Amino acid sequence: MDGWSSADALPTGRSSIAAFMAGVYRWMAFGLALTGMVAYGITSSPSIQSMFYTRVPGGGVAVTGLFYVAVIAELALVFLFVPALNRVSMGAAVGMFLGYCALSGVSFAVVLLTYTSASIASTLFVTGGAFFALSLYATVTKRDLSGIGSFLIIGLVGIILASIVNIFLHSPAVEFVVSCCGVLVFAGLTAYDTQKIRRIALHGGEKFALLGALTLYLDFINLFLFLLRFMGRRRND
Repeated sequence: MDGWSSADALPTGRSSIAAFMAGVYRWMAFGLALTGMVAYGITSSPSIQSMFYTRVPGGGVAVTGLFYVAVIAELALVFLFVPALNRVSMGAAVGMFLGYCALSGVSFAVVLLTYTSASIASTLFVTGGAFFALSLYATVTKRDLSGIGSFLIIGLVGIILASIVNIFLHSPAVEFVVSCCGVLVFAGLTAYDTQKIRRIALHGGEKFALLGALTLYLDFINLFLFLLRFMGRRRND
């Protein structure tokens, strides 16, 4: 995501960076919690669940038209967030961020319907540990990680294209390679984005803490989903 600039400069100093990053992580954690609560609420209520998902023979899950509406709205919010950030109020920025996280819960509910609770919990634990370690590395390392950004973006584009192609190929080998690359790319992006957010901490206002939170939120969610491909156990297995 781009848009790392602001006319609202914060006071210089390590304490200001720490305060900014604390705000980033608070918003990120709140967004993840909201996504989880929405997903759990959908799966816990048969009437709400039927609005977005239907069961199919064999234990699978099919989506309804309302699900696609939610996904389109989710994509629209994430793409509009950066261009709108400088023009909207803080309240509107918070509303967009929370709206995106809530809509993500709709699509995330399929994870709860597909995988066992134990495998989801263990994958969340591993993802959280990996995220913490990568963020800590980005914080303490003297190495400038900006040089790997272009390679990570190229890798991300490759993952997207390969995933689209594999919709038609249905190749387990391609899926395995994509999953491995996905873990590596989003692990790298977690460290890269953390360092990038710290770099703009002295030049970004309060709204830009939301941008940092959304960036790390996306890194965490995608890292979790790719790890789940290896660690997840499906309910119908």
